[in-house]
Amino acid sequence: MNALAATNRNFKLASRLLGLDSKLEKSLLIPFREIKASKIASLHFISLIWKIVECTIPKDDGTLQSYVGFRVQHDNARGPMKGGIRYHPEVDPDEVNALAQLMTWKTAVANIPYGGAKGGIGCNPAELSISELERLTRVFTQKIHDLIGTHTDVPAPDMGTGPQTMAWILDEYSKFHGYSPAVVTGKPIDLGGSLGRDAATGRGVLFATEALLNEHGKSVSGQRFVIQGFGNVGSWAAQLISEEGGKVVAVSDITGAVKNSKGLDIPSLLKHSKEHRGVKGFHGGDPIHPDSILVEDCDVLVPAALGGVINRENANEIKAKFIVEAANHPTDPEADEILKKKGVIILPDIYANSGGVTVSYFEWVQNIQGFMWNEEKVKNELRKYMTNGFKDVKEMCKTHECDLRMGAFTLAVNRVARATVLRGWEA
Repeated sequence: MNALAATNRNFKLASRLLGLDSKLEKSLLIPFREIKASKIASLHFISLIWKIVECTIPKDDGTLQSYVGFRVQHDNARGPMKGGIRYHPEVDPDEVNALAQLMTWKTAVANIPYGGAKGGIGCNPAELSISELERLTRVFTQKIHDLIGTHTDVPAPDMGTGPQTMAWILDEYSKFHGYSPAVVTGKPIDLGGSLGRDAATGRGVLFATEALLNEHGKSVSGQRFVIQGFGNVGSWAAQLISEEGGKVVAVSDITGAVKNSKGLDIPSLLKHSKEHRGVKGFHGGDPIHPDSILVEDCDVLVPAALGGVINRENANEIKAKFIVEAANHPTDPEADEILKKKGVIILPDIYANSGGVTVSYFEWVQNIQGFMWNEEKVKNELRKYMTNGFKDVKEMCKTHECDLRMGAFTLAVNRVARATVLRGWEA
């Protein structure tokens, strides 16, 4: 089951638990296949908008090259839409639509005033020079500047993009609308980016894990962790978990995997990974096959890389007692059912990895106020939001007698539905 089908399934189950009117339920979700990409489908409060644009730029060698860019907006009942811009050669429309929907539910679970969006350009950033990337980003911004905005749709970095990309978007957008630092988040600090943004998703994973373990009378200290993925999220999660006394016994990335049952030396591993562009060859542990990382013996498994990695083929082999979903949609619904029967507790992605969008919200707030926070304030506010979010999810679980994933989706759909009704958009 792909990400879109899984997202739709979770939404429909949550809406039934809430007893939503079928007309309102339909207005909250529109499957991508029911609309043409160029058409604006407007149902009640929601406009699922696909804007597809052609971006033609001169390459460094003087030739012209065209790329397809797009932006999908899913919901704005609770506030401006929010979501990343990715540069990748194989952008999958169903996945992007699912991620736009997930942003709607994620921001609602986090209780921040945003809706959901997503977008990107079909290109391979590794094959483009810095000047070509800048030209492409500026042309794309020219095409969508009337679609995004501080109080309309606020993009952020995603796969293949970063602070520099956001800086170019900010500058190009400002040519049309005046200096508008709050139009994007994930910017460089010098242009209004927030302190603590780099570590935000990983730090949010730590706070979410603390809340989950505390609920079961445990703490991070002394628990054995396996982390699949050692990019920004996975590496920060490993570092912060290690600092709190957690024992990271295995990690993996695209280059390989390494294991040490006594606990990996995370500072040394971080240094090695930076110098060698991956964990492969690290001498502080034994090399293992990356495919086996998910079934290593541990207390807490943290998938922090790709979606769909936990599926019916490997779910029965997983030994972890807890799974904290740092990646988007790492667990298929079939695996969900298998793990539930085994008694494995899963902390769902729409809550567990919401630290990044929460600190993006903090950045947006700082830009609007024109008053920047110190890093300690960012950390304290993030802890507060993550802790309150877990309490809200648990309360919904008790009310509807459901697991954490369905509790999180039910909480999110309930908040969006309430905003829809209050704004008079349900009819």
